[in-house]
Amino acid sequence: MRCLVTGATGYIGGRLAPRLLADGHQVRCLARRAGRLRDVPWASRAEIAEGDLRRPETLPAAFAGVDVAYYLVHSLGQAGFEAADREAAANFAAAARAAGVRRIVYLGGPEPNADGEVSSPHLRSRAEVARILLASGVPTAVLRAAVIIGSGSASFEMLRHLTERLPVMVTPRWVRNRIQPIAVRDVLRYLTGCVALPPEVNRAFDIGGPDVLTFQDMMRRYARVAGLPRRIIVPVRPLTPALSSHWVGLITPVPNAIARPLVESLVQEAVAHEHDIARYVPDPPGGLTRFDEAVALALAKVRDAEVETRWSTASGPDAPAEPLPSDPAWSGGTVYTDERERAVAAPADALWRVIEGVGGEHGWYSFPLAWSVRGWLDRLIGGVGLRRGRRDPHRLQVGEALDFWRVEEIVPGELLRLRAEMRLPGRAWLEMRVEPGEAGASRYVQRAVFLPHGLAGHAYWGSVFPFHAVVFGGMARNIARNAERPAPD
Repeated sequence: MRCLVTGATGYIGGRLAPRLLADGHQVRCLARRAGRLRDVPWASRAEIAEGDLRRPETLPAAFAGVDVAYYLVHSLGQAGFEAADREAAANFAAAARAAGVRRIVYLGGPEPNADGEVSSPHLRSRAEVARILLASGVPTAVLRAAVIIGSGSASFEMLRHLTERLPVMVTPRWVRNRIQPIAVRDVLRYLTGCVALPPEVNRAFDIGGPDVLTFQDMMRRYARVAGLPRRIIVPVRPLTPALSSHWVGLITPVPNAIARPLVESLVQEAVAHEHDIARYVPDPPGGLTRFDEAVALALAKVRDAEVETRWSTASGPDAPAEPLPSDPAWSGGTVYTDERERAVAAPADALWRVIEGVGGEHGWYSFPLAWSVRGWLDRLIGGVGLRRGRRDPHRLQVGEALDFWRVEEIVPGELLRLRAEMRLPGRAWLEMRVEPGEAGASRYVQRAVFLPHGLAGHAYWGSVFPFHAVVFGGMARNIARNAERPAPD
């Protein structure tokens, strides 16, 4: 089959594409920018098509010759996400129908409550997307999953950090609602199996693991699997979903904009009402993955730094019309820069190892308190903060998140360019370059670039400029010093 995967830069899509390839299918991935998939291990075996589901004129070429099209995108965490998802789904359905696609597969959420007043906007939007695709005229399989347990998933990161950081928790009442979590490996098994569904199948399927638990149960069982002392959990009435999302955003790496729809989705029970999918995609010989095993597998991936994709891999819409640091004229307007250079008494490869390892547990090599305060301030105003960390402690890929930055460009051994995703009155980048020197030496070149938006942007640069000598100057100095240290045995 020729399979089109939308959302291949995201958590599920980034895992589905290589599995479809392993099954012998041809895979085409749709991305707003092809470069976002340049560094993934399977890129050379897949076809990358540039297009945007909200720009229908870009879609015909991507859908041409496709047998099965996977809809794995959503606008979670963005303003106006319901309208954006509605438009994207309608354009996807129209393009699939026009191209003669034989099957659509969509991964959605649990069916929302009949009472729209108590259902979460996130679940209502997922259900609306499902209705649009089921009515497309193309046979569609909708897989409805609740909480997905796997290394790097937003739900798992929320569960992990809450349980590990809070031995005693005052929690909202929804922690006693029943949930049927499912391991990410089983989700992927269903997604790949849907390729072979007969053409008359046009319906939704509930998918869930073998355990029905409350979120409270999940936290206690996580603690047991992780070897932690028993957690004390005290549910109380006053903690509303809105307050809960701020609490989750404070304790975990998941920002409020994503935590809120996740929390709102847990307010209603999410238990599978049927297991009809097994008629078409039979359960594995040993059965579906139990919750404790799914947690153990995810923790092993985190411990061994083998997390394939993370919730933070996906980013919001790009803005390619805006100038980038490589644009020589910057398309007019004011640009502020802070440039630093250091001679390094170490070879270029040693310097590059330090640069590529920046962020996450390694930090930013200068004034840790200032970076921490900036991260906390960002989270207080709804930003992502510093706690997204990094997927791999040593290697970076284009498009992945790195604390409150996004890797925009990487030339191994030469250049790392990061685009800021913290809340700013403008757009900002941080570039780190390696230049070879003589006799085993090298040169470190660092450039911070800020393109202000309006008066607030100019005021912001003026307010932080006095700290640049400490923050950026210290960063350049300490990166050079770390590169000059002897490599550990």
